[in-house]
Formats: sequence, structure tokens, C-alpha cells
Amino acid sequence: MIIFRYIARDLLGTTAAVCAVLMLVIISSRFVKYLAEAAAGMLDANILFAVIGYRLPGFLELILPLAFFLGILLVYGRLYVDSEMTVLYACGMSPGKLIAYTMAVAVLVAGVVAWLSFSVSPGGLAKAEALLSAQKSRGEFESLEGGKFYPLRGGRGVTYTESMDKDGTMHEVFLSQSSIDSSGVRQVVVLAATGRPKRAEENGERYLVLNKGYRIEGTPGQADFQITEFEEYGQRLEKNNNVRRHREKAEIMSTAELRASDRPEHVAALQWRYSVPILVLVVSLMAVPLSRTNPRQGRFVKVFPAVLLYIFYLVGLNAARGALEDGELSATLGLWWVHGVFLVIAGGLLLWDSGWRGVRTKSPASAAAAGSES
Repeated sequence: MIIFRYIARDLLGTTAAVCAVLMLVIISSRFVKYLAEAAAGMLDANILFAVIGYRLPGFLELILPLAFFLGILLVYGRLYVDSEMTVLYACGMSPGKLIAYTMAVAVLVAGVVAWLSFSVSPGGLAKAEALLSAQKSRGEFESLEGGKFYPLRGGRGVTYTESMDKDGTMHEVFLSQSSIDSSGVRQVVVLAATGRPKRAEENGERYLVLNKGYRIEGTPGQADFQITEFEEYGQRLEKNNNVRRHREKAEIMSTAELRASDRPEHVAALQWRYSVPILVLVVSLMAVPLSRTNPRQGRFVKVFPAVLLYIFYLVGLNAARGALEDGELSATLGLWWVHGVFLVIAGGLLLWDSGWRGVRTKSPASAAAAGSES
């Protein structure tokens, strides 16, 4: 038990450190993306941290298997380089015990990943999507702030308002839009004293209603501008294209809902949730033989090929999931064949490792025998 506690402590500690680094990288990239949307007026800055917090379980669900895989490689690589593994084998620990100790910790990590995958992550994604959908369903003029220029959706132009009341009324509104027709680029500039977005009750269309201003239209560089004064001017707003893919919709569904459905994308999402904990167990079996290094080579010599093998595993799972969603793969075969292939690879690596160890252990004995005969 002392050896098991020593190995488990090192594995969990290294896994936590690697997981923290990877989590920081992913959160930073996501935060930059959301921050850019907030700067463009497409997202309320007040919900950024809430969205990141709700998505944390989903990030952790994907990071934890890789972090544990790298943790095994780093910890066991250090033990081999420092000759601590040789001491452990000399104390009576067999290769089978090392695998058993590793898999005991792997079962614990897989349990945490399963808990995240089946319950916590879908709930967090659903709440994050609800916040984002509520923001994106708002009109682009409802999230403006006074004194700032904002690009219109689709890069169609730019808008500006000097100030904005709490009820959504804008003051000193500037709106510039451009379009391309047979005569070239047409520029439309609208200046208004006030403006306010409204929704038509008949069809739900959204309009920007401007009051007391001027509409200027023409081709830049030509003297054909038309200036129109108006008391009230309505500008139809484009609908926000907030259509989610089938995979994104399936990811926010509960596990019970996925089990009750036989749609290909739901079956694929359910099998993916089962696959992530299985991934932890299979890569743990692969990491044990891949971590064996010669002290002269260093602990990182096999990290790159091991990570490459892990990437192939994930690519295979994603490809199988895509084929299952498209109906090109049966639900019976599903994602399970990918696990089967890499389980065979793990078994081959373990057999190769045991054979290599056998050669290493026999060579000193044979050398001693040859010396005694001479």
C-alpha cells in the first residue's frame, strides 16, 4: 500500500498540474473569443464569466483524459530516469502490480470523467447556451452603449449613438450602410435625432424607427447624392441567424433524453459520453509501456509519439461519431470499434514491453553464465 500511495499521489498531483495548464490555455482562448464578441456589441460583457463558468465542466471533461495520460508518461518517465522504478522492481513489485496500481487510479479518474460527461457537463452547456442564445436573439441595437461605434452584423456598416436611455431610446443616431449594385458601391448614411428598435406584432419583424433626421444616399466619388429629410424613418433589421447544428443541440440534452431517442445524432452523442470514460482506461493501458525509457535517453523521449497516438485515437472517435450522425455507420458498431482497435494496440504494447523486459532481465544472467564458463 505504501508503493500504491506513492504512485497514486504522484499521478494525481501531476495530472492536476497538467490539467491546470491545459485548462488555462483553453479558457484564455475562449475568453478572447467572447471578449471580441462583447467588444463588437454582440454579447453583454456582464455574462462573460458566467458563460465561462458554465462551460468549465465541458472543458474539464475533455482535458482530464489527456492530462492523466500525460501524467502517467511524466511520472513513470521520471521514475525510470531516476532509477526509482528499478528499485521498486527490486523490492518485489511486478509489472502486473504496476499496471494494477495504474488502472486503480485510472478507474477513479474515469469515474470523475463519467460524472462530468453524463450529468454536469450537459447541464452547464445548456445554461451557457441559454445565456448566449438570449444575448444573440436580442436586436443588435439593444446592446449598444452611447459614445461608441459598433459594426453591424455581417459587416454591412457601422452605427453610433451619442447616448442611450434605459428604455432603449437612442439620441443623436448615426447609421452608415453600403451595398453593391450595377452602378457600383452605394452608400447610405442616416442621421436622426432619436431612434428606437421596435418589433412588429403581426410577423415579429424587427425595425429601427428613427425620428427627425436626414437620409443621404449616393455613390462615393460621384455627385449624385440624394438627401431626404424625414420625420419618421423605419429601417428593417436582419434576423439573427442563430441556428445550431444537430451536434450542438445533442450536446446540451440530458443523458436520459438521449437514451430515449433513436435519432442518429442523439445515439452518437450518447455513445460519445460513454466513450470519454472508456478513453481514460484505454490510454492508461497504453501509457504504461510507452512511459518506459532508458535513463540515458531522458523522460520525454516517448512523449511525442505517445501524444501522436492519443491524437489518432481522438480523431478516430470523432470520425466515427460523424459517420454515425450521417447514418453511414450502424449504432451497433458505432464508436466501439475505435476503442477495440486501440485496446488491441494497448495489448500489443504491453506484450512488447514484457518481451523487452524479459530480454533485459535475461541478458545479465546470460552474461554472468558466459563469464563463469570462460
